[in-house]
Amino acid sequence: MKTTILVVDDEPAILDVLTYNLEKAHYRVLQARNGEEALDLAREQTPDLIILDLMLPGLDGFEVCRTLRQEGEVPIIMLTALDEEVDRVVGLELGADDYVVKPFSMRELMARVKSVLRRVRNVPAPQSQLLRVGDLALDVDRHEVHFEDTPITISALEFELLHTLMRHAGQVLTREQLLSQVWNYDYHGDQRTVDTAVKRLRVKLRTADPKAADLLQTVRGVGYKLTNGI
Repeated sequence: MKTTILVVDDEPAILDVLTYNLEKAHYRVLQARNGEEALDLAREQTPDLIILDLMLPGLDGFEVCRTLRQEGEVPIIMLTALDEEVDRVVGLELGADDYVVKPFSMRELMARVKSVLRRVRNVPAPQSQLLRVGDLALDVDRHEVHFEDTPITISALEFELLHTLMRHAGQVLTREQLLSQVWNYDYHGDQRTVDTAVKRLRVKLRTADPKAADLLQTVRGVGYKLTNGI
């Protein structure tokens, strides 16, 4: 079955060029021209990925993203304007997985699509991998996270971020290293992509247990590390 991608944009030219290139890459493409239509299609068709313009008429992309995050963990790539840095940060804080700035390079967008889908496909490791840092446990094969006996529900992006930090437990990873290992691309721009993802992960860890969130530490001016709490 083909991977399904929902493209949401009110500009017909962008819809056409995205649809053409995505279908050429053998994806099944759904189109929505406003927020209400996007939510209806997302609920009915359960796409594997959504490419979402933030500046939509009526129900805007921010509200669409917020609603989708309340209902599930479908991956979202935002389309944002070149000079709207604040919008990008807000979109990431609402739970978007990545963003592409208009006018965008189709090559860059396709690379982001492949990177996000790679995470959500969750290909099992050749051998069982159960990682532990203190009382925090991550099961790669089952795609599960627990703190002590409490399960923690996180997105595919947050799982990959936590997996990377746990594999390098005790080691400080810079934002550049995390972008390379988790997002799987050389990033030129606002590194708050990492910061907002860490923030969302920390909130979910804290919801399970404040001690779990304490394991994820910020090293000011450098990056992040996961410690065993000792």
